[in-house]
Amino acid sequence: MNFPGDTIEDLILSEDKRGVSQLRPFLPEDFCDRTARYILEHPGRVAIVTGFYILTAGQHETDGPPGALAIGSALQALGNDVTYVTDVHTAPMLRGWLGDSAGVVEFPIAGDAESRASARSLIDELRPDLLISIERCGRNASDVYLNMLSRDITEFTARLDYLFELGIPSVGIGDGGNEIGMGNVVEHIPPVATLPDEPAISTVDRLLIASVSNWGGYGLVAALSLLAGRNLLPSVEAENRLITRMVDEGAVDGGSGLSRYYVDNFTLEENGELLELLHQKVNHGLAQGQSA
Repeated sequence: MNFPGDTIEDLILSEDKRGVSQLRPFLPEDFCDRTARYILEHPGRVAIVTGFYILTAGQHETDGPPGALAIGSALQALGNDVTYVTDVHTAPMLRGWLGDSAGVVEFPIAGDAESRASARSLIDELRPDLLISIERCGRNASDVYLNMLSRDITEFTARLDYLFELGIPSVGIGDGGNEIGMGNVVEHIPPVATLPDEPAISTVDRLLIASVSNWGGYGLVAALSLLAGRNLLPSVEAENRLITRMVDEGAVDGGSGLSRYYVDNFTLEENGELLELLHQKVNHGLAQGQSA
């Protein structure tokens, strides 16, 4: 594959198959570095939201949880307390990978009133200093959760975007325009022919976009690594094992809806190539004493 450019942002927006890179002019040029700095400014308890339902397969996809786990592992290494929040479709996979003692919360799939009450209750329980969403569907202006084919997945989607309406510092990562956080650029999404006509409206304090949301997660960890002075990225081998296990346990490639070792139509080898380039960038930057 061709990964042009010198910055982390260039790398994670390369090989763009959906047109999300057309939103880049509406974000700060160094949005990865700014997001990483924002996270470091809000240490403590972090809740990471992920999991996207694939209608044609009746399963969650391989994009999202790997990026969430990469971010969570990095933040734990930096001394933060991390809890993962998802729904019934993705919770078993996270618990299986992390172990029964891990902090995984299964948010109910319910209507508006019950979901708002659950959101307030969970915030009161977790008392997070920061919320992070990666590849999590957000509702549109019609209060409907749509996938990239504009099909309604509301009945299969927990209303986790309600957590982001309660005044907690927040970060959102997405790759298609229908994820939590894309409300930051909502007016710029419909003019892009390959992006949703009815995008998600939920906003965040810092938005990060990427060709694949997992790549956005890796890019964020790369930026955190440069600021922290140590490489916090997962290894290519570890990510291959994770994605392989996810598929073996039922997850599907979100790009095709098929049970195959892909993420958004990218093979394990292509995914690994991007991650290896981020490792090289981080290691070079650390050797040179540079920041992101």
